[in-house]
Amino acid sequence: MKFRRIIWVTLFLPAFIATCASGCSNCEKAKHENEADVAVYGGTSAGVIAAVQAAREGKSVLLISPDTHLGAMSSSGLGFTDSGKAHTIGGLSKEFYHRIWLHYQDPSAWNWVARNSGKLAGQQTKAIDDTNKTMWIFEPKVAEKVYDNMVSEQKNIRLFRGVLLDRENGVEKSGTKILSIRTLDGSTFRAKMFIDATFEGDLMAAAGCSYHVGREANSTYGEKWNGVQVGVLHHNHYFRAKVSPYKIESDPKSGLLKHVSPTPPGTRGEADKRIQAYCFRLCMTTLPENRRPFPKPENYNPDDYLLLLRYWNAEKRTDIIKPDKMPNGKTDTNNQSAFSFDFIGGNYNYPEASYSERAEIIRAHKEYQQGFLYFLANDPRVAPELKKIFNTYGLAKDEFTDNDNWPHTLYIREARRMVGEYVMTEHDCQLAVETPKPIGMGSYTLDSHNVQRYITPDGFVQNEGDIGVHLARPYKIAYGAITPKRSEVSNLLVPVACSASHIAYGSIRMEPVFMILGHSAATAASLAIDDKCAVQDVDYKKLSKKLISDGQILGLSNK
Repeated sequence: MKFRRIIWVTLFLPAFIATCASGCSNCEKAKHENEADVAVYGGTSAGVIAAVQAAREGKSVLLISPDTHLGAMSSSGLGFTDSGKAHTIGGLSKEFYHRIWLHYQDPSAWNWVARNSGKLAGQQTKAIDDTNKTMWIFEPKVAEKVYDNMVSEQKNIRLFRGVLLDRENGVEKSGTKILSIRTLDGSTFRAKMFIDATFEGDLMAAAGCSYHVGREANSTYGEKWNGVQVGVLHHNHYFRAKVSPYKIESDPKSGLLKHVSPTPPGTRGEADKRIQAYCFRLCMTTLPENRRPFPKPENYNPDDYLLLLRYWNAEKRTDIIKPDKMPNGKTDTNNQSAFSFDFIGGNYNYPEASYSERAEIIRAHKEYQQGFLYFLANDPRVAPELKKIFNTYGLAKDEFTDNDNWPHTLYIREARRMVGEYVMTEHDCQLAVETPKPIGMGSYTLDSHNVQRYITPDGFVQNEGDIGVHLARPYKIAYGAITPKRSEVSNLLVPVACSASHIAYGSIRMEPVFMILGHSAATAASLAIDDKCAVQDVDYKKLSKKLISDGQILGLSNK
């Protein structure tokens, strides 16, 4: 345990000091004993919203963030919002996007590019919706500022940054009730209700909740799009041409190129422990005055990207990344194509890994992605037309200024998923069943990034696991999906690592939905405190009435 603490301090303490020095009115150092009505563990978008909503309900709140910056992905590069059907987004989630809109109403917010220049295309919605006074595309630092402001406005929130749960011995329970949690610095946080708002579900797991990692078999919940998906090729993120995976083409004895697994992919529909790939969502720009050339990573080896070179020679695709436009000449750049930002196979151990092991996995992802960019911009073997593109872009100098302009948070698309009172499946998302006790809505595609890169029976390389299945209409999300099993924990709510199958989670796992669920979790926690009951026994009529009065969309009939 001492070794893990040393690793964490070495990697993260400098950023913590810099963050606190920059000023946050209600951020404080963890004290040995801290007590409140509600303790929220996780500084994600859902965690911030949960803390704010609980505070607005008149509850005292401890917001305990393992990260030093609030907002996680929304403030770490994911500014091109996966909004799905925007009319299903309400409550504090919609308020966040309204505050983004307000920021960009100020002419001074457009410091690099004029407001009306270029195209700000949204995803199934306009980037700037002046009718509803919302904006769905934004710079990372703007999102962080909005989250910081939302927290600082609530005087009954005590914020702790850079504080990590003791995952081995840090949860004190009496029966099914959590009494307190302890962090690695020795501080204790006592509360009546707890909310785990981490991507990893660390508090949920440490508290003894059932959970799942990896893909369930299709047979588990009677699904079609779960489990191994060999032969399913969606999103154009697969190898269309026949590309050899061997160092010497067509010679298996020469060994495999890097980033290809020798392990057989499995049988269609069966379960496995693999998880969809992670990446950093990069904030890039083409503006010379704000552009920083892509840095060369410390352990750079150009031969790590020979498969990328071979892929280019076979398919000649220049659209191998997805730089979606954001304000001020910036981008939210995501994975795209068969060999891109996603470090396929590099994250399998992440959900259960120790803090030091997770830090190493994050470092490996950073080096992979930086090496990818440096290779395309500099390697003499790269085609001139491709090299020109990657020398036009660079990192935005005015973003992530305390982290060498690199995002603070790796995109943890999926880790642990609780198995709670109700498990959301593709049947809920496809409206094949009646979802009980809705607390919000989702509408995004059934979505998964690639899970593995393997060798086909005829000796070529292929990706597996990328799924994109359109949904006809928005769907409801059950209250039981954020509540643990009654027999396990009675005063915990889990809005992020929630109870859903792999493929249903692929739709739920969008930032607006996480904020919706964070809002609903905090409201439920407040009612449980008032009525002195377990979260599983919260009066749903009271909960739904309060959520609707606060602008949450529980079904299209109450919109």
